[in-house]
Amino acid sequence: MSGHSKFANIKHKKEKNDAAKGKMFTIIGKEIAVAVKEGGADPNNNSKLRDVIAKAKANNMPNDTIERGIKKAAGNASAINYETVRYEGYGPNGIAIIVDALTDNRNRTAANVRNCFTKGGGNVGTQGCVAYMFDEKGQIIIDKEECDMDPDELMMTAIDAGAEDFQDEEDSYEVITDPNEFSVVREALEAAGVAMAQAEVTMIPQNYVELTDDEAIKKMNIIIDRLDEDEDVQQVYHNWDE
Repeated sequence: MSGHSKFANIKHKKEKNDAAKGKMFTIIGKEIAVAVKEGGADPNNNSKLRDVIAKAKANNMPNDTIERGIKKAAGNASAINYETVRYEGYGPNGIAIIVDALTDNRNRTAANVRNCFTKGGGNVGTQGCVAYMFDEKGQIIIDKEECDMDPDELMMTAIDAGAEDFQDEEDSYEVITDPNEFSVVREALEAAGVAMAQAEVTMIPQNYVELTDDEAIKKMNIIIDRLDEDEDVQQVYHNWDE
């Protein structure tokens, strides 16, 4: 994973227009609703909710918006029930793609995701067709400009809390954890006053694939852009070396 920091992509996404920011807030709002329904509205007793709140703050979601989302989810027993669904498939030149969605209508989401793949010359595959090419890991990205802690001290804080790996990249630090240890490590860093640019459980490719053909790159961007625009899509993972 060394040399493959996601920090540049994170900064790019955060600098996108208001529509992209609105989509991110919608994604997080759904995650808040699911976390509250599963574990209650008190973050002290709900580690999943604590993790979502941390993600919200890393994406500059205002505190009052977070609090409103929690109260709305806690007070609305008849709220829409979101179901987690995952789709796997291929983009141009066999690029592996995983799509995670939260939906209240499986048929609508499946049709929309399939259409996104088709428009970019890709295709949806069977469950498990590409997941084996990824490792599910907790990933924490720390902006060096926002971190005053000595790198060795930061590494030891993460490792002592249970992190599996620590990478010192050009402009960021990357902490990798087992998914089950993610919350503990994130909270240890938070307690140490470390600001996190990104903190979430994600799917990390075991290997990356380059696209050199302009048409293939264009098609891959069509798939990603269309998936990003879909209201049901929460996260898109791929092994394209952008």
